[in-house]
Amino acid sequence: MKLYNIKEHNEQVNFIQAIKQGLGRQRGLFFPMELPEFPKSEIAEWLKMDFITRSAKIISVYIGDELPFEQVLQRVEEAFNFPVPVIPVSQDVAALELFHGPTLAFKDFGSRFMAQMLTKVNQGYPVTILTATSGDTGAAVAHAFYGLDNIRVIILYPAGKISPLQEKLFCTLGGNIQTLAVEGDFDVCQNLVKQAFDDKYLRKMLGLNSANSINISRLLAQICYYFEAAAQLYKQTENQLVISVPSGNFGNLTAALLAKTLGLPVNRFIAATNINDTVPRFLGSGKWIPYPTMVTLSNAMDVSQPNNWPRVEELFRRKRWELSTLDYGCVDDETTAETMRELLELGYTSEPHAAIGYRVLRDSLQPGEFGLFLCTAHPAKFKESVEKILNKSISLPPELAMRATLPLMSSCIPASFSALRHFMLGVVT
Repeated sequence: MKLYNIKEHNEQVNFIQAIKQGLGRQRGLFFPMELPEFPKSEIAEWLKMDFITRSAKIISVYIGDELPFEQVLQRVEEAFNFPVPVIPVSQDVAALELFHGPTLAFKDFGSRFMAQMLTKVNQGYPVTILTATSGDTGAAVAHAFYGLDNIRVIILYPAGKISPLQEKLFCTLGGNIQTLAVEGDFDVCQNLVKQAFDDKYLRKMLGLNSANSINISRLLAQICYYFEAAAQLYKQTENQLVISVPSGNFGNLTAALLAKTLGLPVNRFIAATNINDTVPRFLGSGKWIPYPTMVTLSNAMDVSQPNNWPRVEELFRRKRWELSTLDYGCVDDETTAETMRELLELGYTSEPHAAIGYRVLRDSLQPGEFGLFLCTAHPAKFKESVEKILNKSISLPPELAMRATLPLMSSCIPASFSALRHFMLGVVT
């Protein structure tokens, strides 16, 4: 299947090119030229499949004949080698736990699949992965690409604005992983990445690529767990499924909407944000007015200019859907903490991002509907804030415990492209 640059529609690439290239001209995002939709009878057959086989089938819809199904299946099996449980929370609400991968966050799905595909199609040429993170992406990308031949990873993150354990998880690896603490917020980091991709010399010299959700391979991987949730809930929900998606950079919601275009049996989606509410305000007023990014308990969602929103708008335009049909809500820190305590009373231990998803879902759910909220990270990744809010001790999973006492290996740079460029060129000279 071909993909096109949503800023320059005449720039068209195949799937393999899109993985290698990451961004199109003018920082344009790639988007599928075709949006196939399958009949309910075929979707019902998909939902009977096991997670790995179904996921390979879904991804193959977009890859087409560029890679044999058996190769896609093998890569998916390597990438998705952990469970995706749906956990009942109340009579009409369940949690989709996406944090059972090696870095305890939903980003493991997209990052591991991208790493598998890139090593398959890159044919040994040196590549530098440059990405920005507001917390979880960094760890997922670092671990997915750690130790791979001919691949170097440079990760930017906002200094002092991610949790200490998030930082430990990806800033203690070394080897082919370089981490940079930037004096600024996530939007600053993201803009530095975009400037690097605009630098033709850097792109050519380093074989630059990105593992942010701007890379289409990440989004395709994320489509798969929405179908897995539907498969586990199919008989229970009867097409009245409502899914609340905690949203920061909006890649997760983009994947959800792509799942809907394929035929995912879902009634509606909810975009749930913290007080960095550019999208909710836009959906309410029609005016795109990003405010300065504010630091919250849900730091992975501290994004004021979400990269993937253009893809959401493009999808709605292509499908002739009205943006007014997309539900939304935003939650402040006080309500987030209150919601975490409410969930604990229901017997479920949550961290801030999932609590936001639950709160907006709970406030929106109608009689007869069944709600699902995404749990995007393990509570232990936010041990300090979770323990303080819940007055409960959170034990560290082995993946975190083994890194908690290791020294950080990050370098600090100002929010300056010249500083980033100097570092990047120094890496290869």
